[in-house]
Amino acid sequence: MLAICIECSHQRGMGHLFRAINLITTLKEKKIAYVLLVNEDESALRILQENGIEPMLVDLWDTESDWEEKLIAEKQITVWLNDRLDTGEETATHVKAAGIPLFTIDDMGAGAAYAEGNFASLIFEETEKVPGKRVYAGSDYLILNPEIGEHRRERNKIENILVTLGGSDTYGVTLRVIAFLKKWQQEEADKKITILLGPGAAIRGEVEEAIKDTDFALVSGVPSLIAYFEKFDLAITGGGVTALEAAASGLPCLIVANELHEIQIGRHMEQIGSAVFAGYYQEMNLERIKEIKDVCAMSRQGMEKVSLRGAERICEIMGLQESSR
Repeated sequence: MLAICIECSHQRGMGHLFRAINLITTLKEKKIAYVLLVNEDESALRILQENGIEPMLVDLWDTESDWEEKLIAEKQITVWLNDRLDTGEETATHVKAAGIPLFTIDDMGAGAAYAEGNFASLIFEETEKVPGKRVYAGSDYLILNPEIGEHRRERNKIENILVTLGGSDTYGVTLRVIAFLKKWQQEEADKKITILLGPGAAIRGEVEEAIKDTDFALVSGVPSLIAYFEKFDLAITGGGVTALEAAASGLPCLIVANELHEIQIGRHMEQIGSAVFAGYYQEMNLERIKEIKDVCAMSRQGMEKVSLRGAERICEIMGLQESSR
């Protein structure tokens, strides 16, 4: 039995949630038992219900009662996977005291040092500083949406542009991107622009006001982001998992880092040739969109360099066996 423990909030964003959903898809295919542990968050719980996943609510900020060890005994959990970015030492010691292995994902917290393995799939620089007994760094350990394989295509021109800056767009970067695109479209009148707001975005009213005098489309709540990608030739994204999913789909990106840890992702994606990095949101240079010329090469590089087998690799490393039942 695998326990997947994630944290969801407006500040933290929804990346951990969607990664857990992708992993659970693989677990179900392999008939591997799991329990998803999550804090109470209205948006997260709605998305899980839509995906047919029943989570167990836990108080992630309770570091004293040792609820982890009690839950491990109750559910007969054999492996614990923490996807919270900042695992605390208390959580780690509680899990380890129960006698089961702890694994983490992209985790720089003090508790990650106790982990048997840290899947640093979003860490591309200074990997020697990543805590954990064993660090599995790089895109080979990405847990991406398996739908990507059904919707990949090579792009060869830019006509349709998608703006999607995270499930919650904590800092309202979408509004600044819209302001830039309104001016840019005066030179590129043939480009069609769609703004996609995530389920946790609180700026819909402001976005509606910002685009009321444009032909920009505003969309939210698409059934499948991956399937939706197929309609577009370029995406303006944050520097999280969405940018990597887009690359694997063959969709070139202009990346804006919404968080400091996303800067290295943006740099890496530009280095492998699948994206152009516009910088950290506080000082982003959206003019770099004008440097995007060979979208065909960018599209191919993304599909070649971003693996779709990460979830399977992680299951193997954690010793999770496919059930014959």
